[in-house]
Parts: sequence; structure tokens; C-alpha cells
Amino acid sequence: MNSNRKPVAVVIGATSKWQSDGRNTHLIHGGDLDDSDLPVGVRWGVGGAISQKFAQEGFLTVLTTRNASNAAALEEAIAEQGGESMIVELDLASRDSISNAFAQIREQAGDPDVLVYNAGYLEGRDLPPEQELLEYIPFEIIETAQHISVTGPFLVAQEVLPAMRERGEGSFLISNNSSSLRGKKRYTGQSLYYPRVMMRTLAQALTEEYSEYGVHVANVVIDGTIDSPGTRAMPRAQQHPESLINPVSIAEAFYYLHTQDKSCWTHELQLTPHVTKPSF
Repeated sequence: MNSNRKPVAVVIGATSKWQSDGRNTHLIHGGDLDDSDLPVGVRWGVGGAISQKFAQEGFLTVLTTRNASNAAALEEAIAEQGGESMIVELDLASRDSISNAFAQIREQAGDPDVLVYNAGYLEGRDLPPEQELLEYIPFEIIETAQHISVTGPFLVAQEVLPAMRERGEGSFLISNNSSSLRGKKRYTGQSLYYPRVMMRTLAQALTEEYSEYGVHVANVVIDGTIDSPGTRAMPRAQQHPESLINPVSIAEAFYYLHTQDKSCWTHELQLTPHVTKPSF
């Protein structure tokens, strides 16, 4: 696959639950949305924008998703832009799936030069207001949150960090949100983000463990609502479009992190729209 030996960027969660046919879009809007009038950079949220950015910069970009069909349109868009990508199915709830996915990546593309962990979940959003308290939350929902926010990044790190350490270079970048900064109650309509704090803690631990080997680890706090088909169609976003974060700009920030000089690394970056107060 990687006959030209391009550098490899792996994006865990290359598609978005808010894309035109995404799970959150279906939950909030009741079906698919037409995204034909939207810029290509926002159609697949953060994961899609990051995938396009690294492909434009000459990387072979690996698009991971639970179902390959989710990323077919994104792969086509990257090809139309002159980039190169491949789709690999990966389910973060399965250790075997993670292992098999990275075996495929190493065989067909090579060891990743950069890994962007951009996995998200919607579990908890559909709970009614009277089940807002922790005592009413089904255990299965918190299990999913733990798979995505705790065991997932741990297992993915084990797959890619050894080769980066041996080479003395590489980036492991985590896409996170403001719930990683401190514990907050779950509001109705919001996913269960309690374990997101662990993602931030993992990034801090990996920074201490792997920086000396030349591996750049960073936690990126995306502090706001990301522009995408599903979010743009919401009433509040239509009334205040300036409150949406442009995923193309987020992608630029991730690429900036990967290309930083080793003498001046950023290990946590917080991205907040100018019209809102940063979370703390």
C-alpha cells in the first residue's frame, strides 16, 4: 500500500458521530442531513479535518472507524484532493480488534509517525432528565465510556509507542474536551464524560515516560462545539454560528503540534472560540 514510503498518520475516529449520517445526527435530527453545501473540511468533524490535513501534507493517512462504510466518502474526498488514505476497521471495545487493526496498519502502511486519538461516543445523551444522576445510569453506559476514554488509548499507546521510542521520534496526540479538566455533572443531552479525566492523566504520564525518547505526547482540549453537519443544524448554532469551532483550524493545531521543534514542545493545548469563556 505505502509503496512510496510516505510518512504514516493514523487517525483513531476519522469519522464523526455528527456527520450527515452520524449517530448523534440521527438522535437529534431524526435522520440524515444534506451536507452538499458544506465545505468539505467540516463534513466529518475533527477526525475528517485532521485526516485531510495530514494527507494534504504528504502523509498516508489511515482512517480508522468501526465500519468501513462510514469513511468511504472521506476516503474519496482525500483522493480528490490528491492525497492518499486507507480505511481500517477498529472497535475500541475489543482488544482483539485493536491488535488486528494495527497488525494490518504495520503490514500495509508501516509504523505510524503520528497517532491522533480522536475517539468519541454518545452513550448517555439519550437518557431522560430524570436519569441525570449517577445512581440511575446503567453500568453498560459507563463501560462504553471506559472503553473509549481509558482502556482504548492505553491499548493504542502500547501498539505505537514502542516503535516511536526505538526511532527516537513520533507524535501521540489526544483529542479531548473540557470535561478532562475537572469532574462535572452530566447534564441531560450530554454524554458521560467522567473518564475523560483519565485520558488527560494518561497524556501527562506518557509525556513523562516518553519525551526523553523523542516522542511528543499532547492532550488537546477542544473547548466548545465543533462545526459539522449535525451541530450546524442545531438551533443554537444557527443563532450563534460564531460559537462553533472550525474543525479545519483544529486540524491545523494538531499538525502544528506534530511539527514543533523538540526544544519547544507543547504538551497541552486548549482551543476555545473567542466568544466564550475558556473552561477551567
